[in-house]
Amino acid sequence: MRRTLAITKKELQMYFYSPVAYAGFAFFFLIAGYFFSANFLYPPNIIDVRPVVGTISFVFLFIIPLLTMRLVSDELRQGTDELLLTSPISITEIVTGKYLAALTVQLLLVVGSLLYPLIMSLYGTLDQPQLWLSYLAMFLMGAAMMSVGLFASSLSSHQMVSGIVAFAILLVFWTIEWLGDTVGGKIKDFLGMFSIVGRANDLQKGVLDFTDVLFYITLILVFIVLSIQVLERKRWR
Repeated sequence: MRRTLAITKKELQMYFYSPVAYAGFAFFFLIAGYFFSANFLYPPNIIDVRPVVGTISFVFLFIIPLLTMRLVSDELRQGTDELLLTSPISITEIVTGKYLAALTVQLLLVVGSLLYPLIMSLYGTLDQPQLWLSYLAMFLMGAAMMSVGLFASSLSSHQMVSGIVAFAILLVFWTIEWLGDTVGGKIKDFLGMFSIVGRANDLQKGVLDFTDVLFYITLILVFIVLSIQVLERKRWR
């Protein structure tokens, strides 16, 4: 665990020594703030946190590939992956440490976005269970997206390629329910099970369904394991 935390600390330093993280944060709060102002403040709208959470989750679709594209790609590009992969640290510890760093950055975005419900509370009373379960849904969705971004970053030494691959995979998970709607029938229900947007609906209504929580956790674990497998193959080449 100590070595995992050491990797996490190193990755967090890399995040905040790089202008990419600051550009990502600026882009996130600029876009989220714009939509919040346009949809709520002028004039004050219904006191409902769900549109805010929906907007922020949509911004994640663009910002998370930007924040994760360098996680492993940078190591591959600089050649430092050979030192890392031949060190006493296990691949699992490396991947877990990098993921925890990405998750910490995402948590900062989620916590920072609490500013918007705080402003909304000045105009009326927020439904507290709905607020916190909506934010839980947003955090879990972002955490799953981060694992996808980490996996994409392990596939290529080119950061831009990793970012595009991450966006493409996330776009499939984002739109898969819409694809099911065009097909209909049992296929619609089947594809809907894998929608990262659809799985958040009940939580955003204030209904805690542990199957939805389990879906996001499973998705996180699947892409972390895939990242480990990709790096294991690189180690034995």
